[in-house]
Amino acid sequence: MEALTVYMTGPQCGKCRMTKMMLDSKGIPYVEVNITEHPEAREYVTEELGYTVAPVVVVDDDDHWCDLRPDQIERVAAHFAA
Repeated sequence: MEALTVYMTGPQCGKCRMTKMMLDSKGIPYVEVNITEHPEAREYVTEELGYTVAPVVVVDDDDHWCDLRPDQIERVAAHFAA
């Protein structure tokens, strides 16, 4: 598994900050993309993935979620630990 991509709305987003903190605490690598600065990224998460809530975490084309999801972070952390 490579680095995740975390689509965020910026530092004012509490759930985005918490998601990053949880990923960091588990040692999960990620690339951060601010969708307010990258319209193509905003279109991807809203139009292609269908999400309307940030953050959006993409593991791969078939594995992604939105919002603060400690359960999903734990699931992904298990794969990085293996």
